[in-house]
Amino acid sequence: MSPLAWVGFVAAAAVAAPLRYLVDGFVGDRVEGAFPWGTFVVNASGSLVSGVLAGLALYHAFPKTSAVILGTGFCGSYTTFSTFSFETVRLVEEGALGEAVRNAAGTLVVCAAAAALGLALAAL
Repeated sequence: MSPLAWVGFVAAAAVAAPLRYLVDGFVGDRVEGAFPWGTFVVNASGSLVSGVLAGLALYHAFPKTSAVILGTGFCGSYTTFSTFSFETVRLVEEGALGEAVRNAAGTLVVCAAAAALGLALAAL
C-alpha cells in the first residue's frame, strides 16, 4: 500500500469510528428496551455499504485501492463485531435470552441480506 493510500485508509477509519458512535447514540436515544438497536443499525448499514463497494469493484472496475480504503478503512472502522458480541453476551447475562438470540440471528441474517442488497444495487 502506498503512503498516500495509507493516509486515505487512516482518514476513512478516523471518519467512520466517530460516525459509528453518533449513529449508535442517535438510534439508541430513540428506542426503548434491551435490544441493542444502535449497533444493529450500524452493522446493517455498514454491510450495505460494503456490499455496494464490492459490487462496484466487481462490476464497474472500481479501483482496488479505493475499495480497500473504503471497504476496510471506513466499513471496518464503522461496523463493530466486538460491540455486537459484547451486547449479545450482556443480554444473556441479564437473562434476556430471547433478545440475545434475536440479536445474534437477526444481525447475521439482516447484515448478510444488506450486503447482498448492496451487491445487487451496484450490479444495476
